[in-house]
Amino acid sequence: MNKEEKSNAKRFLDAYNNIDYALKTRYNLNRAMGFSDLIRKSVVVNYVVRKYEDELIDYGRLRNAIIHNNNEDYVIAEPHSAVVEKIEHIERLLTTPPLAIESVAQKNVVITYAEKSMRDVIELIASSGFSNIPVYKNNRLVGVANGQKILHSLGNFLIAGGKENIFLDNVQIEDMLSSLNNSIYYVVKKADCTIEEALNEFHKNPKLLAILFTKNGQNTELPLGIMTGANVTPAQKILEEY
Repeated sequence: MNKEEKSNAKRFLDAYNNIDYALKTRYNLNRAMGFSDLIRKSVVVNYVVRKYEDELIDYGRLRNAIIHNNNEDYVIAEPHSAVVEKIEHIERLLTTPPLAIESVAQKNVVITYAEKSMRDVIELIASSGFSNIPVYKNNRLVGVANGQKILHSLGNFLIAGGKENIFLDNVQIEDMLSSLNNSIYYVVKKADCTIEEALNEFHKNPKLLAILFTKNGQNTELPLGIMTGANVTPAQKILEEY
């Protein structure tokens, strides 16, 4: 039976069951857990569930209203087509979500190295047009050079009595990164990271500057793509239209 031949109730129940199964499997939750509890537990770790929490709770109630005695073969009501299309949209987002690296991440990642001077890095930011540049040392990611952070560091250096040329030519980018709690500004994820998972990283950490995508999610691998705060709104739009 194809989509056109299914009743609205059948389409709704199929989507509902697929969402229920996907969330319980992904987060290793008790198969007997009620749908409302499932949604409330998933809210804290899943961007899509958080966005559609109210609708999903309502769909749990609707599911109970359209079947009799928990028997899905005995349908006593047909949901509206708009409701069916909405739950199927959420189902797609949760069961076959788009990958960040394929749809929103910048793939031609510009990188630099820890021993580079601040002048070198500033010139690279200006010439590349990218304000977040991964920094590597001995083939390992050590941080992300961010234009605003560099400007702030230069200001502090000058206020302390330092000379501009000393900062630009004698200070290495590694020196600046080591003076910050640098690890809170970036995260490394596997190449199969979904848009939903990437957006959840930005939600969990408001200070996050960039997500780097590598083959296996290791900081010893060169990046295949990068997602920054500037990509959050386009990513949200992709999910809306998916």
